[in-house]
Amino acid sequence: MDIDAIHYRRDATPVRRRALRRGATDAERVLWRLLRSRQLEGLKFRRQHSAGPYILDFYAAQARVAVELDGGHHYTDEGRADDAIRTTFLVALGMRVLRFSNREVLTNPDGVAEAIRQAARP
Repeated sequence: MDIDAIHYRRDATPVRRRALRRGATDAERVLWRLLRSRQLEGLKFRRQHSAGPYILDFYAAQARVAVELDGGHHYTDEGRADDAIRTTFLVALGMRVLRFSNREVLTNPDGVAEAIRQAARP
């Protein structure tokens, strides 16, 4: 069975994914400028990629790397618990999940890109 077929559903909330792309945070826009057009290790990253019931901020299928940017709501008890469940689900699909705060992306974009580069290596 094709693992991509399991976690990528084109029909899964296309309107929601489009809205998320259009309403990207400053941190998402900064990181997308570094990831788009195969600029990082030649990897094709997708924005707002569906994975089961979740929509990932960024995903490189070739390396199976999911990148999630966390705003303030992720640092509440409920947010941390939801993120743990989400990460467990994604890891079960064979993904490596990287999480960065919005602040980290905005203040150290090159360091974030390097961490993603390292995680994407086999």
